[in-house]
Amino acid sequence: MEYNQLLVIAISVIFINNFILSKFLGLCPFIGVSKSTRPALYMGLSVTFVMTASSIITWGIYSFLLKPFHIEYLRTLSFILVIASFVQLIEMFIQKFSPALYKIFGIYLALITTNCAVFGVAVLNSEMFLKVQDSFVKSFIFCLTQGFCAGVGFTIVLLFMSGIRERLEFCDIPRPMKDMPIAFIVASLMSMAFMGFSGFRF
Repeated sequence: MEYNQLLVIAISVIFINNFILSKFLGLCPFIGVSKSTRPALYMGLSVTFVMTASSIITWGIYSFLLKPFHIEYLRTLSFILVIASFVQLIEMFIQKFSPALYKIFGIYLALITTNCAVFGVAVLNSEMFLKVQDSFVKSFIFCLTQGFCAGVGFTIVLLFMSGIRERLEFCDIPRPMKDMPIAFIVASLMSMAFMGFSGFRF
């Protein structure tokens, strides 16, 4: 396995095929939580953790259960159940053992349960790395890298958006354009800007 393959995966999901600005997944938390930087950072960290852990869990489910028994058609159902259950367990664990941390992360972990970007990265992993006849170690590293870097890309875009929206609070914006309308315009401009990365060639 060459390290440039991992670099290509990282650059791809962070910049070129960003889950928010290219695949348009996870737009609900992107618009809803990006009003200020602190909640956006917490949400980004939570999504990164859940995406990474879900990539590991769904890799195991697909590699050792779905594929050997030829029940790949249950992929969507099993991935949704596993991700939702995992997020709920993490939420209950944090609530029990660290109430202070739960006050920060609890609400964001609940939102992640319905975040289609988490499910999207699990499906993308299975399509790209698990259907081919690669070794278990190679497919695991690829899934782990893509899950983590997808979360990093999600966090970067969320922080960019929150910074812009915080600055917009001090601008004289016409009333019909305040809040959601201007947020969607900014998001579309960011998406167009990130399209410039699609010219990268490796």
